Amino acid sequence: MAKDNNDKVPDLEALRRQIDELDRRLVELLNERAKVVVEVGKTKQVDGTPIYAPDREHAVLQRIAELNTGPLPPKTLQAIYRELMSGSFALEKPLRVGYLGPPGSFSHMTAQRKFGASVEYRPLADIRAVFDEVVHGHCDLGMVPIENSVGGGVIDTMDAFIEADVHVCAEVIVEIHHNLLANCPPEDIRVIASKPEVFAQCRDWLSTSFNSVQLVPVASTSKAAEMAVAEKNMAAIGSALAAELYELKVVFANIEDRPNNMTRFFVISKQPAKRTGNDKTALMFNTAHKSGALVDMLNVFAKYGINLTNIDTRPSKRRNWEYYFFVDAEGHQDDENFAKALVKARSHCGELHVLGSFPRADATI
Repeated sequence: MAKDNNDKVPDLEALRRQIDELDRRLVELLNERAKVVVEVGKTKQVDGTPIYAPDREHAVLQRIAELNTGPLPPKTLQAIYRELMSGSFALEKPLRVGYLGPPGSFSHMTAQRKFGASVEYRPLADIRAVFDEVVHGHCDLGMVPIENSVGGGVIDTMDAFIEADVHVCAEVIVEIHHNLLANCPPEDIRVIASKPEVFAQCRDWLSTSFNSVQLVPVASTSKAAEMAVAEKNMAAIGSALAAELYELKVVFANIEDRPNNMTRFFVISKQPAKRTGNDKTALMFNTAHKSGALVDMLNVFAKYGINLTNIDTRPSKRRNWEYYFFVDAEGHQDDENFAKALVKARSHCGELHVLGSFPRADATI
């Protein structure tokens, strides 16, 4: 069928010129915004306000989603604004974020997605070291895994909370895709290294595809990648970022047993987060030595209309058969009903610690 001559094809060069002009205006506006950010930074330095404000971050990203009329999806615009905020941190005062290293770990990947390219990232030997560096002020923030949708609670993080005096100020949820990384053919692989939790998340795939190889547990997936580079016939299970950083080939991608595998991370800080109206609170407690203390404790939250979204346990390491309970609840500790519930709950506890209230993460990043 002949093309209708009235249907004019848009002129490509004209469209590109239009894009160039829009880019010029965008850069101009972004730098105007940055000048205001500099003034904000000066004000924060005078009154001691923390550079990273989770409540403000939440409000900005929520507003961007509400202002968006398309065709760009909200997630795209929010990613752009995360980078803008990263640049803003650098203008106000460079932030240092600690994570479980070496570089290329899932904690590193998550920290980059959360805080962008303009902050300083510090790889640390283990999760406890992340807590310690935040406590001592060597890092402004720490990124630590707290829970996986397949493997459950992260033991090292829960144990660190028992002793460290920090606040949970934000949560981040990411999709976790595990990859088999190596520089040798699959048939030559004799050893696979990774974190124990990762082996658990890939158990079915490993038993089917590599049931005769030796599995070596290590402190982090990026440490496993380092080892796979140095040792012949060794592979690692890790992130695509680790493959890129350590120049390993992705032999098999997405080997996790469940395609919806997700990990929740906490951002820890020395400063608490303010209310946003869409918050969660993390608690840690052990119960009083009396019959029904745990039931009484849970009934307090039910009485005050507080929904508990997660509960986990860890041995106290002080006395045999004594446990700490880790609970996530909807709401902020400064909410009236939550504050009343905490007062009442303490009568049923040996210890009760509010680990932090923080904006609820409603989507992955």
